[in-house]
Amino acid sequence: MAKPTTINGRPVDPAALEKCQERIGYRFANLNLLEAALTHASGAHHRLASNERMEFLGDAILGAVVCERLYHQFPEYLEGDLTKLKSVVVSRQTCAKISQALGLKEFLILGKGMTTNPVVPMSLLADVLESLIAAIYLDGGTEPASHFIDTYIGPEIELAATGEAEGNYKSLLQQFSQREHGVTPTYDLLDEKGPDHSKCFKITAQIGKQPFPPAWGRSKKESEQRAAHNAICSLRNEPIPYPSDDSSLLTNDNLASHSSPHKDGHLASDQ
Repeated sequence: MAKPTTINGRPVDPAALEKCQERIGYRFANLNLLEAALTHASGAHHRLASNERMEFLGDAILGAVVCERLYHQFPEYLEGDLTKLKSVVVSRQTCAKISQALGLKEFLILGKGMTTNPVVPMSLLADVLESLIAAIYLDGGTEPASHFIDTYIGPEIELAATGEAEGNYKSLLQQFSQREHGVTPTYDLLDEKGPDHSKCFKITAQIGKQPFPPAWGRSKKESEQRAAHNAICSLRNEPIPYPSDDSSLLTNDNLASHSSPHKDGHLASDQ
């Protein structure tokens, strides 16, 4: 069967829809749902044709799945503790971060006024992730929607529990790498600066034989997360957030006037 050239009476790019489905790891039986999930109110011919209603449903589905995961994963936690974890895991910031890492802004259907702005609001990125969850649920039911949430939101649960919810980029890069290339990313230490009690580390992420822009951090763990973030942005053809020549990312106390000898090697744990 030929792929549709219009959805809901509108011209669409079949290649873009195909790429989006490959990116998120789910194939729609009803492409109308995918198109609706990607359509911002500014790009819809009326509000009911936008993703606003899907955002409402997706938010509820995300909350329910995460609550169930937290309930079973942390049997010793009281209600207040579970509530705090949930607020971090399903926050707008988390949804926007994952949406950005997935590169969903590439597929957004926006009005002319917004397409001229190179910066997509973080709130819009959060909305489209929730809408996508609803679209998957409406198309395939609870199982694929839960699988999508477990894949991309699941890593946030452990990070939130350990107070590291700001950095899930290593998990996302690993998911992308294993799904698209069948390999696990590696992290190589390129350089160190500073005294023993206050070192900084320069690390690069690598998929197969392809290295990505390195990043400095105050610990190996922080550097790996930043290097993974750089890699994700590089794969999306976006500006890297942690250029390795930007010493302002580190404190003056952590920067020494000399550098240690060059070191290479795979990093298994934090310094």
